[in-house]
Amino acid sequence: MGNSGSRSLASALSRHAGVTRGLTLKPETSAAPLPTWPIPASTHQLLEAAVTGAAEKIGLNLTVLYCGELIDAFDALVVVSGRNDRQVRAIAEEIERLVQIQGRKPLREEGWSDGRWVALDYGDVIVHVFDEEAREYYDLEHLWSAAPIYRP
Repeated sequence: MGNSGSRSLASALSRHAGVTRGLTLKPETSAAPLPTWPIPASTHQLLEAAVTGAAEKIGLNLTVLYCGELIDAFDALVVVSGRNDRQVRAIAEEIERLVQIQGRKPLREEGWSDGRWVALDYGDVIVHVFDEEAREYYDLEHLWSAAPIYRP
């Protein structure tokens, strides 16, 4: 994997921290360059789409965890929050739409009915979109605390 994938994902994360859909957001922190994780270009593209989708719908507390060295089942987790069930669904729908442009569909998806936690399983990347209460309860970042983490 070349640096272009890393720069591209870092750029998407930077956009998440800065300007989204014409609204100027005050970034909590500036986005650092994405670490060079040993993942395929297609995985970087999927991560970029997920990050962009979360940013477009003003997702909160975006986190990307690299789990490839801890488990063989998938390479990365994307965790993001919405303020309510409508925003959770909107974030998940936008991520799914952007990933579908790449020709990929989730292998499995759960949680659309109640909108507290929507999970999109793409095989190499699993996207979790939580409402804030569910995210705090399940605390995936703590569960995967041994994984390298990236937060914009």
